[in-house]
Amino acid sequence: MNNKMIVVKIGSVALSPEDTSIDDIVALQKQGRQIIVTHGGGKLISKWLEKQGLATRFVHGERVTDQASLEVVIAVLAGLVNKEIVSSIQNRGGQAIGISGIDGGLIQANIKNTELGYVGTITKVNTAPLEVLLKAGYVPVVSPISLHPVPEAREMGLNINADDVAAEIAAAVGAERLIFLTDVAGVCDPSGKLLPQLSTEEAEALIASGVASGGMIPKIKACLKALAGTATACIIDGRQPRALLREIEDGGSGTKIILP
Repeated sequence: MNNKMIVVKIGSVALSPEDTSIDDIVALQKQGRQIIVTHGGGKLISKWLEKQGLATRFVHGERVTDQASLEVVIAVLAGLVNKEIVSSIQNRGGQAIGISGIDGGLIQANIKNTELGYVGTITKVNTAPLEVLLKAGYVPVVSPISLHPVPEAREMGLNINADDVAAEIAAAVGAERLIFLTDVAGVCDPSGKLLPQLSTEEAEALIASGVASGGMIPKIKACLKALAGTATACIIDGRQPRALLREIEDGGSGTKIILP
């Protein structure tokens, strides 16, 4: 599509009052940059499941999504979180439209593991809806749910890992950069020192050795996946003022994962 395109995955940090990520997105859009935003919403899903009296259960670190949970997941991701981000962009003078992976058949997926329920693994990204929105001057804000692979099942969709959505979209559109805005400085070595740059082999070794752990693992794996069609993938600290702008303009900080 456009090798100057940027895919940004934002977490809950981007919705805190002191965060500047939304301002940065608007500033970049006004500079003429094409930006696609993806997001998660795990903490808010857990909160609303609790409100509904539904238990949150995880298997190997992944949320089990049954029929009742799926309704909450879609309501939170495609509704509350997505519209909060869109309204924040609009209120700051930007132009954004929120869509889910279901809309326009944007994200297609298969059931990942029957033990996890309605959780999917991405098989295809249909870039056409993104192309239409970008050409019209909007920032697409994508929530991580997909079409159900069996139409006759009449199910609403599947819950998808937000990091995977960001990676697959970045690769599909041939983005210049994939940037993860997180609540950590980046990827660190065993002593806790920030690693400013990693090759794909070095990144894989950090996972294999256990140095990279927890929520950093899916982000590193997503970066590696994105490099199939993306020049650079970055994990940066979204809590820092103007973190996104600084990353675009001068390399900023955090960790870049690049092909050798």
